[in-house]
Amino acid sequence: MNFIEELTWRGMIHDMTPGLKDQLDKEMTTAYVGIDPTADSLHIGHLVSVMMLKHFQVNGHQPIVLVGGATGMIGDPSGKSKERNLLDETTLRHNQDCLKNQLSRFLDFDDRLENKAVMVNNYDWMKDYSFLRFIREIGKHLTVNYMMAKDSVKTRLSPEAKEGMSFTEFSYQLVQGTDFLHLFEHFNCKIQMGGSDQWGNILTGIELIRRKLGHEKDAFAMTCPLITKADGGKFGKTEQGNVWLDPEKTSPYKFFQFWLNVSDDDAAKYIKIFTLLPKEETEGLIAEHLKAPHLRELQKRLAKEVTTMIHSQEDYQAALDASEILFGKGTTETLKRLSEKVLLSIFEGVPQSEVPLVVLQHGVDVVDFLTEKAGVLPSKREARELLKSNAISINKEKVPEDFIVNTDSLLNGAYILVQRGKKNYHLVICR
Repeated sequence: MNFIEELTWRGMIHDMTPGLKDQLDKEMTTAYVGIDPTADSLHIGHLVSVMMLKHFQVNGHQPIVLVGGATGMIGDPSGKSKERNLLDETTLRHNQDCLKNQLSRFLDFDDRLENKAVMVNNYDWMKDYSFLRFIREIGKHLTVNYMMAKDSVKTRLSPEAKEGMSFTEFSYQLVQGTDFLHLFEHFNCKIQMGGSDQWGNILTGIELIRRKLGHEKDAFAMTCPLITKADGGKFGKTEQGNVWLDPEKTSPYKFFQFWLNVSDDDAAKYIKIFTLLPKEETEGLIAEHLKAPHLRELQKRLAKEVTTMIHSQEDYQAALDASEILFGKGTTETLKRLSEKVLLSIFEGVPQSEVPLVVLQHGVDVVDFLTEKAGVLPSKREARELLKSNAISINKEKVPEDFIVNTDSLLNGAYILVQRGKKNYHLVICR
């Protein structure tokens, strides 16, 4: 299956310019995707275009990742209602290094490969343009009428727009077009890929190449659909914000939970886009899921594949263990295997209290521990009643009234997990 066929069955093509398939069939071709370096981590909103580059390289072509160091200092108006903060060069360079490290999980940057992945930063060539040189060499080739016809510009200049649009942002499409021109000339890069909201900016680059280098020069565009959720919500957003690939920003457990909790319709769409599972296996998984959607096997496989790809098999297993603990299946042994980071990630939202470690060194009666020391329960009477009815667990084990809590009860040397009934958790921190 070639690149176009692969992306077509996966639902990853929104639009493309004529002649693209013939170009790919003819020779190894270079394509690029631009990534905004406004953070030191990718988030899952970037994954569609990254997966496009992954399939592109797997099919024998050369991917280029363009880090928008220059464009990141301006701000793309596409899909945005206001101008964003601009970044300094030091921050942009740091972010670039972090992004390349993450992208290495998807793309092969090995110099020995003919179609090795390449990372470039448009700041490296844009910084050498003077304003006069830019308007002479670039600006004269595109009319203001052409630039104002773009939807991203029209939206910001409409009567409903509150803040209007600065010249800085208006010039964004010229800068992005210059990127395509530069890569076309210096890397023989003939294709720009991106989200469907970038179609107008990509066409500006093609138009610039044609007008500056001659109409016989062929450049192409391909866009993928903007990913949405079945309920109309924004993909990749949670109450806490973006779902990041950096485990320090979004823990592997929360990352795993995001995919595990997607709807049935979204799972059937996402497993094609965000995994490398072949067509026959993917369609089989979807067919099995339709027979018993309540088992959520499709979501489980999606969460496994993406978590393992972005993090590791070990992180996936830890996230799976954590889910079992939170939803009733986990054992004391499973709980003890969790790292401190995973443990805190799972129980981030539950009530917490602190007990001095010295209290546990000589042991404390469980009733006193639950009430006076940790404040898990309001009264000793309630504590005794719950203990008698076998409703209290310490670290996933039911405990009797005469249980003594001591340092042997500690998880990771500092935590005790109290559970009342099936779903009420309380984390006691002992230091």
